[in-house]
Amino acid sequence: MVKTFKLDMMASDHVFFSGECDELVFPGQDGSFGILPNHQPMITCLNAGEIRFRVGDEWHYAIVSDGFVEIMPNYVNILADTIERPEDIDIKRAEAAKERAEERLRQKLSIKQYYHTQAALNRAMTRLKLSGKHNHINI
Repeated sequence: MVKTFKLDMMASDHVFFSGECDELVFPGQDGSFGILPNHQPMITCLNAGEIRFRVGDEWHYAIVSDGFVEIMPNYVNILADTIERPEDIDIKRAEAAKERAEERLRQKLSIKQYYHTQAALNRAMTRLKLSGKHNHINI
């Protein structure tokens, strides 16, 4: 039985990670998904949040935006607009984005504007939350 699978994590502007992986946990629409080698094939949505993946004995962490995940028994492809290391997040910029989004939510917005603003607020809150949680992790 295979003990690892190929993991490719691709942001819109760069490859974040490409290599063998032992275990993967990512946020989906119905909660967290855990993936091990030889997983049943599926395609699902990736929700903004924290991804964890284990290579050997070491866990790595990343912050992702919404996207898609293709899962096959021997590989997983993750496609997202953004994928960041927690230590690379500009905390002041994330705080400013959070404040802007909160101010916009206090205004009368169209439904479309409301959802875009809510998504921006969620991204900023996730960045702030996870940047402090994993500020010492390296990939």
